[in-house]
Amino acid sequence: MLIVIGGLPGTGKTTIARELANRCQATYLRIDSIEQTLRNARVLADEVGASGYEVAWALARDNLNLGRTVIAECVNPLAISRDAWREVARGTSSPLLDVEIVCSDSDEHRRRIESRTSDISGLVLPTWEAVLAREYEPRSDERLVIDTATVSADEAAARVLAVMRAHGNAS
Repeated sequence: MLIVIGGLPGTGKTTIARELANRCQATYLRIDSIEQTLRNARVLADEVGASGYEVAWALARDNLNLGRTVIAECVNPLAISRDAWREVARGTSSPLLDVEIVCSDSDEHRRRIESRTSDISGLVLPTWEAVLAREYEPRSDERLVIDTATVSADEAAARVLAVMRAHGNAS
């Protein structure tokens, strides 16, 4: 099974994805880690662009083909990236669980953005203004939406696990 956990920075994606990966012993792919590694390696002539996603899609395919559960954590802001994740699942005959993490309390969201620190060497976290200005296409596709203004990371992970179990795909 491929679980894609998306949403704006500061909504709680990383915390939820890590908790979920620990609970079900899944392969965890974090776009921020992949993109910063590409920057640190100085292998790109320009901005990272879609490179991090391309790497993640390939790693997800490899692991899904091994029968692993894969959790991909990324902003996933555009229909084109969302479609690509669906194609990864389809191409590996894997079920897809698409999860969008939101934080409906803008004061809380801002507090999270302004108070967090990076655990990835060299990664510069976005400011609140950058998060507000970020391109994020509205969604109308089928997905599980979790609002971290109303549930804890533990409760969010439990909700995702419940959906996975309903599809016969959780430990």
